[in-house]
Amino acid sequence: MADPSNAYEVLLTQGAEQDLEALFDHIAENDSAANAHRLLDNLMDVAQSLSKLPERGSRPKELLAVGIKDYRQVFFKPYRLIYRVHGKQVVVYLIADGRRDIPSLLARRLLGHSVS
Repeated sequence: MADPSNAYEVLLTQGAEQDLEALFDHIAENDSAANAHRLLDNLMDVAQSLSKLPERGSRPKELLAVGIKDYRQVFFKPYRLIYRVHGKQVVVYLIADGRRDIPSLLARRLLGHSVS
């Protein structure tokens, strides 16, 4: 049995929480509330799974291209959860459909830049 004291705390930023709300609303409106709930549950399961092995995620290529190696990502295809490990905490910064313009989302959310 795993030692619970080795577990990391998983936190979502306000931006990541807003991402979940927007995804839920979009799926509920364009598909069904049941599928929106299922997606939300699956994404939360993926996020919580980071409490055990947060270093398993790959580094986003968009950030590596500009020399940023602090962030990692895990997938629930086509969705990407982008996070950073701080001590014993995993902070999820972005939850987005990977088919979106990820470089612009990352620039706005993680780097604080406005992209035209």
